[in-house]
This record gives sequence, structure tokens and C-alpha cells, in this order.
Amino acid sequence: MELTAGHVWLMVAAALVLFMTPGLAFFYGGMTRAKAALNMMMMSFISIGMVGVVWVLWGASMSSGEGFMQMVGNPFATFGLEGIDTPDGLIKVGYAATFAIITVALISGAIADRAKFGAWTVFVPVWVTLVYCPLAYMVWGGGLFGPEGAIGQALGPAIDFAGGTVVHINAGVAALILVLIIGNRKGFGKDPNHRPHNIPFVMLGAAILWFGWFGFNGGAATTAEQGGLIWVNTLAAPAAAMLGWLITERIRDGHPTSLGAASGVVAGLVAITPACANVSPVGALGLGLIAGAASALAVGLKFRWGFDDSLDVVGVHLVSGIIGTVALGFIALPADGVGGGLFYGGGLTQLWAQLAAAGIAIAYSAVMTALIALAIHKTMGFRVSQEQEVVGVDLSLHAETAYEFGVGGHGGSFTPLHELITGKAQSEAVAAPSAGPVDATSNGKKTAAAGKESVEA
Repeated sequence: MELTAGHVWLMVAAALVLFMTPGLAFFYGGMTRAKAALNMMMMSFISIGMVGVVWVLWGASMSSGEGFMQMVGNPFATFGLEGIDTPDGLIKVGYAATFAIITVALISGAIADRAKFGAWTVFVPVWVTLVYCPLAYMVWGGGLFGPEGAIGQALGPAIDFAGGTVVHINAGVAALILVLIIGNRKGFGKDPNHRPHNIPFVMLGAAILWFGWFGFNGGAATTAEQGGLIWVNTLAAPAAAMLGWLITERIRDGHPTSLGAASGVVAGLVAITPACANVSPVGALGLGLIAGAASALAVGLKFRWGFDDSLDVVGVHLVSGIIGTVALGFIALPADGVGGGLFYGGGLTQLWAQLAAAGIAIAYSAVMTALIALAIHKTMGFRVSQEQEVVGVDLSLHAETAYEFGVGGHGGSFTPLHELITGKAQSEAVAAPSAGPVDATSNGKKTAAAGKESVEA
């Protein structure tokens, strides 16, 4: 079979979505402290590596095909992609893989500055296998929420065109659970150095995310009319959300911020994701405006309620994901003149379906993430030591720093200091810059202090 324009577009869309994860790395990397920027970016990049392998071996099989109790596919049905021989089968597998990659990468922002990289590399494949794949199957693979599923039959199929429940609600709930288990950063809510260290990186990351989101939402378009509607809605909602966030900041704080603009864009993109093919452009504007303002207000709740969602994953992805999913019960356009949301005369049917999808996704993600995270936390430990956190996870976990800050900062590997911080034996003494000699038996405390001065953001 010849390569069609549809095949080419889906491959381009998959590349756009894959590019979103490095964009997320810049977005998150700029929002964290300078001494944790590389670790934050690595958490996104390792997600590509881990999920890419999982998806080829069993992830794709678990998210489609014959399922178990309408909840998950058989991991061995097409293990290693064996038997996927339709003309566009592998293209669709690749496209689906990019969604799984960015979903788990989104979670990482909530635990910035304090998570063990090794624990994260264990969490990623286990979470994708036990949480993401089943939810993807329930919504998109013919499971519970599909037209033939038990909930779909009882309440009507839930609408989630590109991932409001599967991606954003799922990731937002998982982020909240991890924060509650791992705990807050040292100085949370008090230390001014927890502010973003590189706003241009944040803006660049937001731009890449918006660019890639046209593939995220538009890759599954089946007609030119649908593709055009998705494209316009993916422009309109984040544009309105950015304005909604900035207006909220202006009223609440007295000034709009660049960080608010970037965050507003992402909130609007999250909200339009499930609804991109099912609302009018005017509906997308209203949805974006509400999501931007709501997320701007929601991110402040972490200080009031005392949970350290470092980079606002809960406030943006969970809140706007719920708004976009539930809003379809009100503003979904009728399909072929029938159905639709409450505002289009469709009654409450679609609203109940959307509420059920959101509620079950929240419950499932919360329970399963808690089981996975607790198992890791109680065995290998999910959090770095306080000393490693103070000196910075870039240096203590990767032996690198993102920037050169005088003689104490090094952009490449710096093994001696890394070994002192982690308490490894040294073959020779290492002098700490401007802090006098450091004895290896000190477990790196003096060196850690020097490192703190040099890489503190």
C-alpha cells in the first residue's frame, strides 16, 4: 500500500508530540532552581527512553485489542509489536507512544528538586504499565468508556478526543499523590530561591508545547473540516486562557507576569485537549478564558493547603483537565444533529458521561499511583537526602551543573565533588573552593556548603 497524505500527516503529528517532551523539559527546567535544572530536564528525557522501550514491548498491546474486563488489553497479544501488520498499524503505535511519554513526564514537575533519579526511572515504566495503559484502553481502546463498554452503554460514551482524562487528569492526580508521599521541599513557602531561575526557558518551552500541541490534538483528525476546527480551537483556547490568567494576576497581584502568560497558555491547551473536535471556536474561547483564570487561582492553593506541587502540575493539568472534560457536558456540539451538551439541547446525558469518566480516572490514578509510589518509597526511597537537596540534585545526582558560577560551578561532570556529596570514599583529598581543605571523613559537609554558595539560585 502506498504512503498516503493521511499517513504522512500522522507521522508528522507524532513527531510534533514527541518534540513536546523536550519542550516540557525547557518549560520545567526554567521553572525550577538553577541547581536542579538539569535533573528536571533529565526526568523528561529519561521518560522518552523508558516509555519508548515499554511501548514497543507491551505498552501498545495493553492499550488496544482484546481486553480483560474492559479495563486493559492483553500485554502478550502483540508483544514486541508482533502481528501488527496493517498498513498504518505501526504509524498509529508510534503516535500513541508519544502520548504515553509526555503523560508521565508531566508528573515530574510536581516533585522537582527532591526526587531520586533512580527511583524515578523505576516509577516511569511501572506507572505507564499499570496506570496509563489501562486508562488509555478504557477510553480509547474499546474499554469501559467506549461505545461498547459497560459505562458507555449505561451513560453514553465519554468524549476525550486527545487526552483530558487519559493524559491530564491522570497526570495531575498522580502528581498530587507523589507530592503527598514524598513531602515538601526544605523551605517550601519561605525560601525565595524556590522561584523559577530562567523565565526565557519557560517561555521557550511553552512555545514548543503550543507548537507541538497542534499535532497532539490534530493527529487523529479524520476529515478536513474536523482538522480545521481542531486547529482553530487549539489556537483559540490557549490564547484566551493566557488572557484569563494575566487578567487574574493583574487583579490579584497588581501586575501580569511572563510566567503567568506561559502557564496560561498551557492551561488553555490542557482544557481544549479533550474538547478540541467537539466544541465551536467561540466555545473554545470561553473554555480557555475560564481555565486560565481557574488555574491561576488554583496554583495558589498549594501554599494555603501546604502541599509542595513544585511546578504547578496539579493547579494546571488536574484543574484545567477537569474543566475541559466536564465542560463537554455543557458545550459539546451535536453530532449529526443529535446529542450534544446541555447548552445545545442534549440534556444531561453527556454531562453524566463526562463526570463518570473524570471521577473514575481520578480514583483509579490515585489508588494505583499511591500503591506504586509507596512501594518505591518504602524500599529504595523516593527522596534524596537533605544534604543532597541543599547542594542541588544536579550536582549530587548527576555530577553536573547547568551553569558556570565561578570556580564552584561546573557545566560538565565533576566526579570528586560528586563523590564527596554522596559519601563515597576518596583516593585523595579534594580542596573546596574558598572554604579551605575538606576531609573525606566529613561526608562532604563543607564541600556541600561551598557548592550551595556556587549553585544556589
